[in-house]
Amino acid sequence: EVQLVESGGGLVQAGGSLRLSCAASGFRFDDYAIGWFRQAPGKEREGVSCISNVDGSTYYADSVQGRFTISTDKSKNAVYLQMNNLKPEDAAVYYCAIGRYHYCSLYSDAFGSWGQGTAVTVSS
Repeated sequence: EVQLVESGGGLVQAGGSLRLSCAASGFRFDDYAIGWFRQAPGKEREGVSCISNVDGSTYYADSVQGRFTISTDKSKNAVYLQMNNLKPEDAAVYYCAIGRYHYCSLYSDAFGSWGQGTAVTVSS
């Protein structure tokens, strides 16, 4: 059974940092891209970052470029999202998802299985 479990969300002050984790199981982790998405209340889901476990390529949304860093640990089947200098507009539920392909995308249609999400709140 394919499973993705996010953790690491919480409440942080603006300018602070959080590290999100995505624990994956039930599929060949090394063969796929993993993405992070977020959805704030009343807004559409937004692609945040992606990493390919095949070639290590990474992609970031313009809104997080330079502040967020995605990484993977193949020994643990886990993907991380280090979020620094958080802003109130970063507040959302963050989801990780398995790409349908090995290459990266920030479009949700390119992703299949999704985790349950972890909430990030940023106070100003």
